[in-house]
Amino acid sequence: SKSILKDEVDTMIKFLGSKMDTLTMKETVKVINDRIDQGTFTQHVVVNVAKIVNMQNDPILRDSVNSSDIINIDGMGLLWGAKLFSDKVTERVSGIDLFHELIKSSARLENGIFLLGATQEVLDKTSDELKKKFPTLRINGSNHGYFSEEQEEEVIHKINESGAKLLFVAMSSPKKENFINRWRKELNVDFVMGVGGTFDVVAGVTKRAPTWMQMYGLEWFYRVIQEPGRLWRRYLFTNSKFTLMMLRASFDKQFRVQGSNTH
Repeated sequence: SKSILKDEVDTMIKFLGSKMDTLTMKETVKVINDRIDQGTFTQHVVVNVAKIVNMQNDPILRDSVNSSDIINIDGMGLLWGAKLFSDKVTERVSGIDLFHELIKSSARLENGIFLLGATQEVLDKTSDELKKKFPTLRINGSNHGYFSEEQEEEVIHKINESGAKLLFVAMSSPKKENFINRWRKELNVDFVMGVGGTFDVVAGVTKRAPTWMQMYGLEWFYRVIQEPGRLWRRYLFTNSKFTLMMLRASFDKQFRVQGSNTH
């Protein structure tokens, strides 16, 4: 079968100032595994409503996202928004679901992984849960996410020494995107992606929204219910700003989707 689908077909669009891939989950997993197989480095990122809003006033984050090789649409709000302006956009590829798919294929293909981020306790529990579910999975190494800027080089050295092919970075945004982009040239892994709070979910520390809430784009609301004090202002701001951005896109062609087969 042909190798890298993404290099043969243009799957990228640009919307609201961000590049975005129109790959399905199945296509994304195939492209990533093909690239790992060929030793082609891949920097992966997902974008959602909050990230798109924050990118408007954060040029470092915007550069970190747009420098990535694969940029999946994670978040129903952004998916619906992009679908209004492009026929190429088909489905959401959520970061946590992609993480599970890649763990599954890594166990099958015996590709070593490295887990970076969260607290030591959450990290240990995540490793235990993954090994329980995927006995053939090779966890080549791990490191908690509470290290200083001065320790970053040391952490990169530890990742490279581990011989892992895939690196998963569980930190908050924009820290994870900027960390990955800053060190991409020094990393000896074949694939790196930011996975946010995924380790917390795998370890059972936080719960993921029920499937029906995910389908209706209400995951943000589920998070607010879990942590109202910390999150309600953030989501009120980002959701309102995104609504205004969508209105602007209706009138401003420059702000809309750029890429083939668009409305």
